[in-house]
Amino acid sequence: MTPIVSALLEEASHQLAGAELVDARREAQILLGHALGKSRAWLAGHAVDHVGPSTVATFRQLIDRRRSGEPVAYIVGKREFYGLEFRVTPDVLIPRADTETLVDAALARMPAAGADVLDLGTGSGCIAIAIAHERPAARVTAVDVSSAALSVARENAARNAVNVQFLQASWFEGLGGQRFDLIVSNPPYVATEDPHLKQGDLRFEPAIALAGGSDGLADIRLIVVNAPEYLRDQGWLLFEHGHTQACASRDLLDNAGFRDITHVRDIAGLARVTGGRLLS
Repeated sequence: MTPIVSALLEEASHQLAGAELVDARREAQILLGHALGKSRAWLAGHAVDHVGPSTVATFRQLIDRRRSGEPVAYIVGKREFYGLEFRVTPDVLIPRADTETLVDAALARMPAAGADVLDLGTGSGCIAIAIAHERPAARVTAVDVSSAALSVARENAARNAVNVQFLQASWFEGLGGQRFDLIVSNPPYVATEDPHLKQGDLRFEPAIALAGGSDGLADIRLIVVNAPEYLRDQGWLLFEHGHTQACASRDLLDNAGFRDITHVRDIAGLARVTGGRLLS
């Protein structure tokens, strides 16, 4: 007799909990839903349905991958962000709820009419695409140095039916004399020797998108110093950073001539985004 949905979930939840994964039940549901091609809601309504041998084998392989530490988003190849679905691969960071704070802050500060927006280090494209989806009149440009990441981002733009211009470049290179009303970024901001880089999901994510020099601020410094050349008067620069980097980020913006400097807190109440406005 083949196992039923509820029994498989119970078995997998115990295995994942034994691997010290805190969201064991939810992750088991996601992986079983992926193996079956069904939603978590479907699983709840079909707890006593039997699961065929080939699907059981596939599901147990997925659980083994998760127990080894591979992130769920990479296993299933997708992640929800700002109400949209994004394809993710090991070439890009996994979109996280904390980064929705940056999108919220950007939308709150965009001009009411069409605006020119620049997303630096776009990765999966989640920030640029979320902004373009919420503000269809905006002209959004997204930059990344990785051709593999841009391939994922372009697919995500098509998947979510938004118009974003993608450019392969290192930060501001290749933008010429363009100026923008808003610049946003989720740059690398983890110190290179931070032990967290060798823990959890971060072990599997691209180091180039995580490590920001000895203090984690190298790329943030570069962005803040160069942004005034690419911003219009009254334009905003907003970027994500680590929860201990708010004061340093404020000082960098102040020294670069930004005013109306503000911190925005994430869902955990931590200062996650800092930004300032360029005034002539």
